[in-house]
Amino acid sequence: MKQLIEDIVKTLVDNPEEVLVHEVAGEQSVVYEIKVEASDIGKVIGKQGKTANAIRALIRAAAAKTGRNAVINIIS
Repeated sequence: MKQLIEDIVKTLVDNPEEVLVHEVAGEQSVVYEIKVEASDIGKVIGKQGKTANAIRALIRAAAAKTGRNAVINIIS
């Protein structure tokens, strides 16, 4: 799942080498923290948050197969 997030975000940004994804696992959920360069934060979030919401929907659907919840936080 972490690799999927990295692949998606790296295709969106200008500086793919600066993308870091940190995974924090809990009992019922997993939190993914995406860290990107400040100049790329708008590309990951998108207009009115549509890109970020699409990424969140994909990851939630993939996590549902494992029976866990997934949360994505975007950090600059």
